[in-house]
Amino acid sequence: MKTKLMLLTLVMPVLILASGALAQERDAHFSGLINDYSPSTVKGGPWEMHGAWSLDVQAERATADFSAALTMSDDVITAGVVDTTKPGQNAHTHHIRLTNATVTWDMTGCPTLSPATVEGFQVNGTVSLMTGNGSIAPFETDPPSSTLQICITGAEPSAYTIPSSNVTLVFGGPAVSHFGSQAIHGVVRSKSGAPEHR
Repeated sequence: MKTKLMLLTLVMPVLILASGALAQERDAHFSGLINDYSPSTVKGGPWEMHGAWSLDVQAERATADFSAALTMSDDVITAGVVDTTKPGQNAHTHHIRLTNATVTWDMTGCPTLSPATVEGFQVNGTVSLMTGNGSIAPFETDPPSSTLQICITGAEPSAYTIPSSNVTLVFGGPAVSHFGSQAIHGVVRSKSGAPEHR
């Protein structure tokens, strides 16, 4: 009995340290770019969207923090067609943030892409910040009530694929009136850590 107790006393600290190290390894940081258009049906649309984003995943807690900084401008529509001679009208910025949002370790409900992505995870929550040129966005409530789904997806891991290659953003609530309800597309430029759920 004494030997077993002594063995447990030696092994337990090692197991605790090892489990902490594994949890740390699963945390991850992603960053990339967004380049897309809103539908022409939103007020002032279609809007051209460009920006940078980042996502920090705390895998052990299944939470994440997301931030994006976007520039947007519209194009003049003449007789129902975008007038490419008059781009960049009504330029403005948006800063978007989610804090402590829920991570789900599957792609259920994520937008479909072509060619299809086959692996990934998603983050869902209510935005904690939604600005328009630095102030609360004119379409947003105070405090913010728009929701956001972020999906990070890609291919099955192999020597010739990228498992985390794509990001999509889908808004709900007041933000739909400005961004639309469709997926906003972007690319993952860098990833550190490995948030895959085990």
